[in-house]
Amino acid sequence: MDTKYELIVCIINAGFSQSVAEAATKAGARGGTVVKGRGTANPEAEEFFNISIQPNKEVVLILVSSDIKDAVLRAIYKESGLYTDGQGIAFSLPVNRTTFDSEIK
Repeated sequence: MDTKYELIVCIINAGFSQSVAEAATKAGARGGTVVKGRGTANPEAEEFFNISIQPNKEVVLILVSSDIKDAVLRAIYKESGLYTDGQGIAFSLPVNRTTFDSEIK
């Protein structure tokens, strides 16, 4: 099923959400929402990824049109990916409906 919009979710170390927002905006996104969070991980995850996992996180939620999703994800990864200080992980989810879709009555 093709969707008109995608929700990009980026989980990043606390203090790095601005770099995610700036990268996404440069790639065509119009804005986002930052939610504070706390991560959990076992020591095996740190060893597997060869990184130190910080417990304080920020979750950046960005709604984009499907046609720019890949560009936004690439920009986020380049600026704030797993092997940067922000240690960000980003993924997208399809959005089936929004309140601003004209077909919703």
